[in-house]
Amino acid sequence: MIDFQKKSFCVLTVLIFLFTLQAAAQSTEISGVITNIKDRTPIPYVTVLFKGSKIVTKTDANGKYTISTTEGYSQLQVEYVGFKTRYLPIIPGKVQVLNIKLQEESQNLNEVNISSNKKAPYRNKDNPAVELIRKVIEHKPMNRLESAKNVEYQQYDWMQFSLSNLSEKFKNKKIFRKYQFLFDQQDSSEIGGKNIMPIYLRERLSKNYYRKDPEKTKVIILADKHVNFDQGLVDNNAIGNYFERMYADVNIYDNNIIFTNSQFLSPIADGAPAFYKFFITDTIKTSKPALIELSFVPRNKNALLFEGKIYITMDGRYAVQNALLKTGKGVNINFIRALEVKLNFEQDSLGKFHLSKSHLLMDFGVGADGGRGFKGERTVIIKDYKTNVVQPDILYKGESMVVDPQAENRSDQFWAQNRLDTLANEKVKIYHNMDSLGKMKSFKRMMDVASFLFIGYKKYGPVEVGPIYTFYSFNSLEGFRLRFGGRTTTDFSKRFYFDTYAAYGFKDERWKGYLSGAYAFNNKSIYTFPQSFIRASFQRDVDIPGDGAKNIIPEDNFVSSFKRGESNQFLYSDYYRVQYMQEYSNHFSFNLGFKKWTQTAAGSLVFDSYKDNQIVRTDRVTSSELSLDLRYAPHERFYQGKTFRERLIEKYPVFNLNYAVGVKGLFSGQYNYQNIMGTIDKRFYLSQFGRSDLRLEGGYIVGKVPFPLLDIHRANQSYSYQTYAYNLMNFMEFVSDHYVSLNIDHNFNGLILNRIPLIKKLKLREYITFKGLYGGLRKENDPNQDPALLQFPVNGDGVKTTYSLGKLPYIEGSVGIGNIFKVVRLDLVRRFNYLQNPGISKYGVRARVQFEF
Repeated sequence: MIDFQKKSFCVLTVLIFLFTLQAAAQSTEISGVITNIKDRTPIPYVTVLFKGSKIVTKTDANGKYTISTTEGYSQLQVEYVGFKTRYLPIIPGKVQVLNIKLQEESQNLNEVNISSNKKAPYRNKDNPAVELIRKVIEHKPMNRLESAKNVEYQQYDWMQFSLSNLSEKFKNKKIFRKYQFLFDQQDSSEIGGKNIMPIYLRERLSKNYYRKDPEKTKVIILADKHVNFDQGLVDNNAIGNYFERMYADVNIYDNNIIFTNSQFLSPIADGAPAFYKFFITDTIKTSKPALIELSFVPRNKNALLFEGKIYITMDGRYAVQNALLKTGKGVNINFIRALEVKLNFEQDSLGKFHLSKSHLLMDFGVGADGGRGFKGERTVIIKDYKTNVVQPDILYKGESMVVDPQAENRSDQFWAQNRLDTLANEKVKIYHNMDSLGKMKSFKRMMDVASFLFIGYKKYGPVEVGPIYTFYSFNSLEGFRLRFGGRTTTDFSKRFYFDTYAAYGFKDERWKGYLSGAYAFNNKSIYTFPQSFIRASFQRDVDIPGDGAKNIIPEDNFVSSFKRGESNQFLYSDYYRVQYMQEYSNHFSFNLGFKKWTQTAAGSLVFDSYKDNQIVRTDRVTSSELSLDLRYAPHERFYQGKTFRERLIEKYPVFNLNYAVGVKGLFSGQYNYQNIMGTIDKRFYLSQFGRSDLRLEGGYIVGKVPFPLLDIHRANQSYSYQTYAYNLMNFMEFVSDHYVSLNIDHNFNGLILNRIPLIKKLKLREYITFKGLYGGLRKENDPNQDPALLQFPVNGDGVKTTYSLGKLPYIEGSVGIGNIFKVVRLDLVRRFNYLQNPGISKYGVRARVQFEF
């Protein structure tokens, strides 16, 4: 009996063992990573199942999955909203690693269709998706970065800019035969097409700190590496800032997200339910915490809105764990054919979700999607995220951003060890490629030609000749005018700079010219930020009093030669100037200066006054003044050329204050006076209602001065629209010794036209402007009350053409349509008062070339 039991037990044990082996042999286990075929980034929460079964799993936040079965299924099914479903063969009964790449659907994300006999209209009321997004909006304050008392983290980001959608024919052109090493091939389904040519790469590694009370931020740039272009054509630091502005940081918790010059409404903005349609498209219970997939599309496809999906945590925090934001083809933005943003979040020690990775892709171009253009991308990686680590107060002293002195000198080994994105390691060859390109003679010649055409200067050793657009111009005083000039470069000296030109008018038969010399204290170009130099100059040339273009176009040029109406009052001006310029890294600057200015009337302009009822003609007016210019532009970024600086207009204000003192007897100065003038410039972003650019300006002159030294208000007698001039005011029409002005230019960004059938396809934009000027003359400076003063000019009929403002302000406004052919703006301008003045127009049409995204 015992032997039988023992035998039975042994047999049973063997059977169980064999059954276990058989079951193990038949078990199928699949694991791997699922990525986007375009950029090889992992895709979270992808649905993975054995085809024909109910055995389902989801990828985690890093795109990893594992699924197993004992059944004999032979296909794996992979599906994800917005991507093509894939079916992959598998071997039953085997343990396999299967890494899968998904391709996006070619069409844009559309509304979710609900099958029923009658399709119900979309409503916010009693809509669970809208209720969910309202919960997300309600919980934004607790999920933002600013909700923590102290935060610190390490950030690595790289930006790349490439020529895109290049055909094989283009690639194999004769001009590129020596440059084949520049081209990269990628999957044809990716944004930018199969052939791209990288032309710019920038990497940065930084340490970031945030303190809530009192609120302070600190960014320490530890390392900075970027492609260096020929300095003759572009400014390397400035182009990096320009690209960085285009690929701005994306904070989905902000109500508005700014790309280039356009402001998009976030899908979780406070007012998002009024502009978006929301749909619950999936629940992901395999994730911890569980997630709800919320898809959204814009109500108006032409508005600056996204389409895509966000994943919301179901743990009561209603935080965003992942997001995909895209733009549709109908969005009213120029040159951007596609835009895509992916955001990934991770939980910190407090359970809050913080941004861990963002990836932005943009496709720029003028034509259709398949045409040549530019591809831009930026990836930001955040690591070592810590909360509530208190740092000493001294950390936040000084500038909010500081750069380590060795930031741009880090070794290749340093970068290899500190790049937080493995994909960037594949892009290192771009630095070598651009360096090799810069050493090729043929490329240098090409850059030399490009510099001459776009900047206007031709380099000859240590000097440059130009600018080309000033070589020929004309006006009624000088007739045909020729000009020739040049300047030294850093090849001549990094301390000393010289600039000069000579011009000749064939009608007035006079020579004009300019000569300046400067010394840079910081051993850099005098135009390099932050500026620190002293300069002395002499200039003899022709001015038009009150010409608004002179405040915008610093040099004469062919385009500004065309004027409307009568323009025959000129000045021959002699300027002697000395200035000391000092700029600081916080964008505060001061300019100490001395100017002696001699004005001689020319054309039909005369300097006449009365003494004992007799006309006394004065040949010239001479003033000598000392001045102090103060400027503060917090967080300012700009693109800087060799002789100009183009401010990248953002939300931050710019303050200017100028104080000048005229000293009688100083270098033949004839007048004592004080002149103070200030401006405030500010851009206001109004989300879906567009943006407004505002300038508030005021000035006051203390002392008795002739009208050439008064504030001659900026006028425009050209056919182009000028933002900071009065477009229906004549030159020298109004003068003041005290004034205040307000200038508002509002861009609706297609708010109205985007809703009109057929018209909306043109992607036009509406503008409205208001310009008001209030001021006047005190009795001591009014020639109408004091005949001993220089009298206001008169026209050919003896009628005065210069006035002071009365009790009413001068007002003009305009309505305009922009984005015509993507580059033209037309304004219908209306002048509302002072219509009795001679030679004025109540209405006028003005045009300008205006590039906007």
